[in-house]
Amino acid sequence: MFYLQQEKIVNHTINNMLHTALILSGMALVTALLGYLFAGVEGIIWAIVFGGIMLWLSPGISPQFILRMHKARLLQIHQAPELYNIIQELARRAGLGKAPNLYYIPSNIMNAFAIGQRNNAAIAVTDALIKRLNMRELTGVLAHEMSHIRNNDIRVMGIANMIGRMTGMLSMLGQILLIFNLPLMLLGQSTISWLAILTLIAAPTLSNLLQLALSRTREFNADLGAATLTGDPEGLAAALKKLEYYQTGFFRRFFFPARRMPSSALLRTHPPTKERVERLLSLRSKHTPLERPSSPREDLTMFHSFPGIRRQPRWYMLGFST
Repeated sequence: MFYLQQEKIVNHTINNMLHTALILSGMALVTALLGYLFAGVEGIIWAIVFGGIMLWLSPGISPQFILRMHKARLLQIHQAPELYNIIQELARRAGLGKAPNLYYIPSNIMNAFAIGQRNNAAIAVTDALIKRLNMRELTGVLAHEMSHIRNNDIRVMGIANMIGRMTGMLSMLGQILLIFNLPLMLLGQSTISWLAILTLIAAPTLSNLLQLALSRTREFNADLGAATLTGDPEGLAAALKKLEYYQTGFFRRFFFPARRMPSSALLRTHPPTKERVERLLSLRSKHTPLERPSSPREDLTMFHSFPGIRRQPRWYMLGFST
């Protein structure tokens, strides 16, 4: 463990905030452009009004609904006293009035996610994650999820999702109107700019790419928050490397060791593990270590009472995973 380099923390924080603001502004600009294509300046105004109404009326998905999808079980304090001690300490350091509830998911995939708002949040961890990470690594993962809650990332991504849906709806409506006007265009009685047609087609894809970029930015921000909460960036870095190792799979590790995660960086919700680890390790400053929330034990054994798991995890909508 190390003291953290405050200058780098400030720089990363400012960069993450700027990236978030620019990406959200870019998404809003795409939506406004579609509104302008429909009705000029009035179209932009109507897009803003409609977006505000959608944001106000959109019901937040209950954390319990998401947790039930995964067959998650609420962990009692006597089942995981060490993890609850860490959760309470991290919540105190994060300035949360109420510590998130801790849930156990019977899955053999290593994963963790946060769901809910600051005053009604939950953190879920899978069976495989608990059994394969030591206490120091689990602390880093829990701090990462706690940072998502503290930063209201689920709300931020909810806003981005609303803008993305609006963009998709306007694009679809524009393309339908374009199809209906196609006979008139062929007869020369109606004209439309090819740039406008291209915008209608490309807008949803551009909005989705920006939304993925926003997700990656918030992940970097949560990594930074975890490092400041624990004072131990190496703990989370070790957990991330172990997660990538196990999630790659035996077959690909053995036969294709140099071909991991081949998907384009633009299409990922999470940044590459190597880049996340490098950023975390760059925060270290070799001085007296900070105190981190931990327990004398390095490994957890209280979960051995649960049966072996074979079920794969389900997709979830508004959670954040490590």
